[in-house]
This record gives sequence, C-alpha cells and structure tokens, in this order.
Amino acid sequence: MKYETVFILTPVLSDAQMKEAVEKFSKVLTDNGANIVNTENWGLRKLAYPIQKKSTGFYTLIEFEGEPALIKKLDTAYRRDERVLRFLTFRLDKYAAEYAEKRRSLKGAKSEAVKVEVETEVKEG
Repeated sequence: MKYETVFILTPVLSDAQMKEAVEKFSKVLTDNGANIVNTENWGLRKLAYPIQKKSTGFYTLIEFEGEPALIKKLDTAYRRDERVLRFLTFRLDKYAAEYAEKRRSLKGAKSEAVKVEVETEVKEG
C-alpha cells in the first residue's frame, strides 16, 4: 500500500540535526520493509498556531510503499522523539497516488526547466 507521512520538527535544530532526524525516520521505514518513493524537505515554515510555544517548524514529507503494520512502528518512533512537534501518516487512494505522481513529475520538469534556463543565461552572458 502507498502511504505519505508529514512531520514537523522543532525549529531549534541545526541543519545537520534536522537531516539526521529525517534519516532516522527513513531508516525506520526501510528497516521494516518499506520502499521510499519520494522525500521532500519543505523547509522552515510558519505554523498555523503555536505548538510547544514554537511558531515555526521544519516540515518534511516522505512518500513510501509498505505494509499497514509498519505505520504503528513509525508512529511509535515519532512519539519517542522529542524533536517531532506533529506528524500525520495517511494511506493514498488511487486518486491521491496519481496526484502525487503528477506533482513529482511536474516538480522534476520545473527544476529541469530552471536548470536549462540558468545554463542558457550563463552561455549567453
């Protein structure tokens, strides 16, 4: 089954600490037989409301395929880690999975277009 998980890390972390936390949760997934399809770091964003007296947080999305029993283990890992402010994991139905694929391909095409644009500017300038 296809799943998506989004978690918010506390904003007081350094870049290295944030990357380590993301790697930790990715490892929990892969150690339990999940196949990670996509990981997106959305960066530091403002929260809709303060959580633990914090108004911002590091958002990360991980898209993966795995067994339903894996979700309980992932939730436990989130709850045990004090760096996680909030998390949400949900199963993608066929429409959500199609949308996620389109979003990934559009993002890839957009970054490719930017790369080509920058290369042409460098050659012309």
